[in-house]
Amino acid sequence: MGPFVPMTEEERKEMLQRIGVSSFEELIQEIPVEARFKGKLNLPKPLSEYEVKKLMQEIADQNQRLTIFAGGGAYDHYVPSAVLHIMGYPQFYTAYTPYQAEVSQGTLQAMYEYQSLVCELFGMEVANASMYDGASALAEAALMSLRIRRKRNIVLYPENLNPLYKRVLLTYLHGQDDQPVEVKYDRETGRIDIDDLKSKLNDNVAGVIVQHPNFFGIIEDMPEIAKIVREAGAALVVHVDPVTLGVLAPPGEYGADIATAEGQPLGLPLAFGGPYLGIFTSKFEYIRQMPGRISGKTIDAEGNTGFVMTLQTREQHIRRERATSNICSNQQLCALAVAVYLSLMGKQGMREVAEQSFYRAYYLFDRLMEKGFKPAFKGTFFREFAIKTPIPAQEVVDRMAEEDSILAGVPLSLFGMDENLLLIALTEKRSKEEMDRFVSALERVTSK
Repeated sequence: MGPFVPMTEEERKEMLQRIGVSSFEELIQEIPVEARFKGKLNLPKPLSEYEVKKLMQEIADQNQRLTIFAGGGAYDHYVPSAVLHIMGYPQFYTAYTPYQAEVSQGTLQAMYEYQSLVCELFGMEVANASMYDGASALAEAALMSLRIRRKRNIVLYPENLNPLYKRVLLTYLHGQDDQPVEVKYDRETGRIDIDDLKSKLNDNVAGVIVQHPNFFGIIEDMPEIAKIVREAGAALVVHVDPVTLGVLAPPGEYGADIATAEGQPLGLPLAFGGPYLGIFTSKFEYIRQMPGRISGKTIDAEGNTGFVMTLQTREQHIRRERATSNICSNQQLCALAVAVYLSLMGKQGMREVAEQSFYRAYYLFDRLMEKGFKPAFKGTFFREFAIKTPIPAQEVVDRMAEEDSILAGVPLSLFGMDENLLLIALTEKRSKEEMDRFVSALERVTSK
């Protein structure tokens, strides 16, 4: 019996007896003998704590450190040290899912502060305490648009929507009477084709989804689109890059009914794709149709400020068959990180991050145009743009990673598009030296 076995032999016998078997072998008799492992595990010799840490560091050092120019929904922004420090407080840093009635006042207040900050950033009237990620938030928004326009059953979504979000959206709508219909984009500008949008709007359209900036990084004409959607009586669902809200008009300003986002750029590391954060906001009149949960602020009988779980929409709670979603939890730790990040950055900080990302994108774009590369689209972009490469973009990415330790972007062939299109993204972290090195490396690997 090893030192780490948590029970004695007597306790094991008592447990087996209580469940009605005489031995461990009898307990697992339903498992075929040929499926059971025989012999000893091929494990290395035991190591001390110091030796384990040294081994882990040696393994970590084998990772290639890349200068990141890829985006497509996740971005290499700077995360202030205070964000991770505050996230690590034991009061917050727990595996426990904070949705039960006994959730602490501190967690409820953190949710409330997060909601308040998100509402201010988005210019919207209400936000929930977060969703799982940007893709699920957008799909839930599509379902919500069908609820608030009950007699309609069509959701329009743009062809230039993030392809990964599109797959999640279509999965959510699969097998229902509701119909997803795609709106084309203009091949020259990269923007939504307004004429195609108008032709597909009718009395059966419940919601219209727009990504702004779109998957190609191009800024859509939101005032015009909002006007067209409003005149058709449909709900406008906008998925935004939250960093752009430091400069661009927020969704509430042009009349979005529901606005969502991926919260990763606001203080969360790339982390190989997660966990991330789904931001979800709407007009107040639709609050009872929102998925997820909402923390509210109140006064108790003695006049003290308190925080309560004001709204929980899942079927396990009081809503039962009237539940708006089967979302069972929220990304509270990630939401806390976003709240801390927004508090640290403030209005001026958010504006600076947005402006630096914007100016760096145009510096790199102009340098590439000077070198003879061609843009994929003519529309105005914010911090992400696609270019045409003379060789397959996947080959460009592979070679620049191997030869220059640069992650050059996202090859759009991954999503069934032209193999010579490369999507490039910039953040405030990229220096002039790194961008100039990018241009030189791209010239070299694409030269004949």
